[in-house]
Amino acid sequence: MSKPVARNVTNEGFDTSSHLRNAAVQAAKRGYDDFMIVDVDAHHYETEAFSEIADYIDDPVLRREAKFQGMSRGGIASMDGSYQEMTGRVIRYPERKNEKVPAQPHRDITLMYRWMDAMGVDVACMFPTPMLNIVTCPRIEVEVALARAYNRWLCDNILKTENRLKSMLYLPFNDPAACIDMVEKFGDKPGVIGFMVVATHYRSVHDNAYMKLYAMLQERNLPLAFHAAYTWSDKQLSLTNRFMAVHALGFTWHNMLHMTNWLVNGMPERFPKLKLIWIESGLAWVPFLMQRLDNEFMMRTSDAPLLKRLPSDYMRDMFYTSQPMEMVNNPKALEVTFDMINAKSQLLYSSDYPHWDMDLPMTIYDLPFLDEQAKRDILGGNAQRLFNLETTLAPGKLERRAKAGKAALV
Repeated sequence: MSKPVARNVTNEGFDTSSHLRNAAVQAAKRGYDDFMIVDVDAHHYETEAFSEIADYIDDPVLRREAKFQGMSRGGIASMDGSYQEMTGRVIRYPERKNEKVPAQPHRDITLMYRWMDAMGVDVACMFPTPMLNIVTCPRIEVEVALARAYNRWLCDNILKTENRLKSMLYLPFNDPAACIDMVEKFGDKPGVIGFMVVATHYRSVHDNAYMKLYAMLQERNLPLAFHAAYTWSDKQLSLTNRFMAVHALGFTWHNMLHMTNWLVNGMPERFPKLKLIWIESGLAWVPFLMQRLDNEFMMRTSDAPLLKRLPSDYMRDMFYTSQPMEMVNNPKALEVTFDMINAKSQLLYSSDYPHWDMDLPMTIYDLPFLDEQAKRDILGGNAQRLFNLETTLAPGKLERRAKAGKAALV
């Protein structure tokens, strides 16, 4: 029996640009050259550079352990198994390591720009991928050491030289003091546009130990993001027996829990200028939580005495990333959701590339109920204002605009 041949793999090997050639065609047809696109949730696979990252671990014992065990399943962080690859059907996962790149710049820079240029993305906020799971590591010192090492490596090797690549740096939320230290050390580094907490943790966001952290972020005008994730080790989610189930529930449940605690404990009133972003949990849960919390609040306002408005009013001031946007079978529900969350000013495009459930910019651009200005804002303008980004276009867009005699974007 002949072996199956993977699509988009040539004799010369896998290449992101050719793999995403249909995305490039779609981008060209939709005229993305005429406005800036910012991807607020993009990933790279830092495991390919893990030996470099491990060199940044200060503790020599942990550094040796990290180099010996690595970050694969069963590695130093002892994380859940990975199911993103869909048993090899998404070929960019197994083929990525074989992709040929020039000696300079850093491999991760080249790979990031290849997919960004194919999709029409100008600026991307990049996050690690397997390392997001270190939040579930039972050894807090390991989480802190890996987080610090990764943040140092990212700032030194990627962000320092690349104006199209940004990041909200990982905060080891299980150690509040270490989080404060991260903000102090990295908050003013080039390319750092905020900080990120992985939602699969088990410390309450309203714990007094975090108040100094929130105050520091608010004072520095650095947004705080809650990046959703799943963990099969969660006691309730462990009852599920399919990845589809734990993925569908886990990515929404943890953000719902933290947002509820944030609201009920009056955090928006205590830190009114701190900008919050909820990442990779889709949008369908937001209207549900708005209605549920408003209903509870009107019956038990004494349980949330610090709130001066309905919970949904505070939620409309928060920011949400678009992926994975639930749009199957009922587009009217999506339109209502956009209206309820003030999407025209609060929604931020994200691809979540290279994950199996990624969304291209056309996911926003093709929505029939959005006018052109709303598309521009969601695909880039909202993020540009939130993070105070300079107007930046990909080199390919600049070249095409120059040939067409178009002026630079302002």
